[in-house]
Amino acid sequence: MKATGIVRKVDELGRIVIPVELRRTLGISEHDPLEVFVDGGRIVLKKHEAQCVFCGATGELLEYRDKKVCASCAEALSDAVGRRGQD
Repeated sequence: MKATGIVRKVDELGRIVIPVELRRTLGISEHDPLEVFVDGGRIVLKKHEAQCVFCGATGELLEYRDKKVCASCAEALSDAVGRRGQD
C-alpha cells in the first residue's frame, strides 16, 4: 500500500474528506458511489463498478428493473424462458 502523507480527522458525523488531488487521480467525482471494505484493521474505499448480478461481468451491461445484466446472461435467461414455455 502506498503512503500519501495525508491525514484527515473524522468529524462528529463520522465523515472524512477525500482530498481533491486523490479524487482527481482516482477519477472519483461528486456523487460517485464508493464501496467500503474491511481488510484486517484497515478500511478500504473503492470506486463502485457496476457488474452483472449473475456472473459479475463489468462490460456492456443492460439494465432491467434497476439491476445490471450482461448480454451473455440476458441471452441465457431468454433461452431459459423460451425453453420453459415449451414444457
